[in-house]
Amino acid sequence: MSLSATEAESAPADDEEFRDRLSELPPSAKLVAKVLEIDSPLSQGELAEESLLPDRTVRYALNRLGEESLVESRYSFEDARKQVYYLAD
Repeated sequence: MSLSATEAESAPADDEEFRDRLSELPPSAKLVAKVLEIDSPLSQGELAEESLLPDRTVRYALNRLGEESLVESRYSFEDARKQVYYLAD
């Protein structure tokens, strides 16, 4: 997947403040953020599949990213029982 010039400029991972806050987090949170940068929104299960991390580790990473306000969630349009996650703006 290739980003256009305008998408690349607005991507949160290119934001210096975003990168500074992310640098303080554990490697699992960085990996989850990278997966969300490439493909989002994703459910916790999809994140575990894409990152090859255990469910518990993904849950921990999402909690840490949420504490830093780097990730947000909403209910899935496909299955209202699930939450999907995406990088905060």
